[in-house]
Amino acid sequence: MSWEIKGDRPVYAQLVEIIGQKIIKNEFPPDSKLPSVRDLAAMAEVNPNTMQKALVELETEGLISSVRTTGKYVTNDVDLIENYKRKLAVKELGAFVRKMKDLGFQVEEIKQLVDKEINDGNSFRN
Repeated sequence: MSWEIKGDRPVYAQLVEIIGQKIIKNEFPPDSKLPSVRDLAAMAEVNPNTMQKALVELETEGLISSVRTTGKYVTNDVDLIENYKRKLAVKELGAFVRKMKDLGFQVEEIKQLVDKEINDGNSFRN
């Protein structure tokens, strides 16, 4: 996953999501040491203060922790990571369902489209 930052939302919030997804995808495995704040900021091409704000948020979520003299580490709590993954999935799913309803689809139609996409992989493609 790239560090693609868009202008539609606060940068730190996008960094929280990107790093969270990297943890979920095991790009930053449980119990691994994260790169330094400066290195992460350089990778994402953002200000180190912005990256620090994102890391504080991830620490609040429990996904990472700080060890005073050695840096920041991904949690070793795989259940917490799985719960975070589900929380993100529910958020995305809710946004999707709301958008589909705004487009005029009924619940059964949404289910059918999702089933078709899962099974065929091409219901929304040209």
